[in-house]
Amino acid sequence: MFLNTLEGLNIFHQDIPKFPMGKYAHIIVLRETNSFALFQTDGELNISRVSLGREAQSPATRIVLFKRKQSTPERLTGRELLRRYEQVEHCQYNSKDFCKRCPDCIYYGFAIGDQGSERSKVLVDSAFSITNYDTSHQQFTFNAPSENGTMSEDGKMKTALGEQDYVLPEIYFPSVVTIKDPTEAEFIYVLNNILRTKRYGAQNTRTGTVENHIIGVVFSDGEIFSNLQLTQAIYDALPPDQRIKTPLSRPAILTAMGEVIPTLLREDGIVFRLFADERLHTLLQEVTQITSDETRLVALLKQATGEANAYARVYGVDMVKEAKSKK
Repeated sequence: MFLNTLEGLNIFHQDIPKFPMGKYAHIIVLRETNSFALFQTDGELNISRVSLGREAQSPATRIVLFKRKQSTPERLTGRELLRRYEQVEHCQYNSKDFCKRCPDCIYYGFAIGDQGSERSKVLVDSAFSITNYDTSHQQFTFNAPSENGTMSEDGKMKTALGEQDYVLPEIYFPSVVTIKDPTEAEFIYVLNNILRTKRYGAQNTRTGTVENHIIGVVFSDGEIFSNLQLTQAIYDALPPDQRIKTPLSRPAILTAMGEVIPTLLREDGIVFRLFADERLHTLLQEVTQITSDETRLVALLKQATGEANAYARVYGVDMVKEAKSKK
């Protein structure tokens, strides 16, 4: 095994299984904006009207970080590594040119119309801001200066002005990333993608920096609470005088998460192992030692590529089509 911390716990598969086998790894993440971010559709920030808490049932509008706006940057981070260390060739994301056999294709899934699809083994859902929309965004007016850096050209003032809503820095989005029936290499691969990804949303070449704080890792025999349930429970657990402040106190959020996560897990009625606090620190430290050492990282990526290729050879789209054609 790569991770001595988890040795002997029987939480990983040796090979990627064809059918669901009831092993889950949940990575609990607190996503914190570190710059002005754009989580939008059709030019407007994504928002939703929901209850503030599970106990505090007052309705409010929260900013939403849609599921694909989380998973897409993270899987692209993994693809970069696969290309850098020559573990994938001729595989293009979100097109008809998926290779259908690399770790990204097999772990995160793909759909190519009538050419078939692979169901994602990494489950991500939309995340909600802890604070409400009114205190979590700001509207800015932007312009388009000329090459000399001014708003005039040939003695005439330009009129290229516009307005855009941005998510403020230090806005928090609790999120759970679930891996169904993981192998050890798959777990480290997905966790490393989360830790390495720094930019999310639109215009991410100019803004959208996000820091992902890993708050806990849960190994269980079933799914756990939703992102919205977690966000509402955190809101309830925050001191009343701190719920409306922007930015929220990160230590206060971390304290609240430490209180509510075990409670929510017990409510789920599943068998689970929670890694938090010192146990989590030891696990993350071991993961980081692997992913920051080039030799060990390449070995991990080769392991992931080997098991993804083996799965594709036996259960992949091309093998299913071939089997059907022989009937």
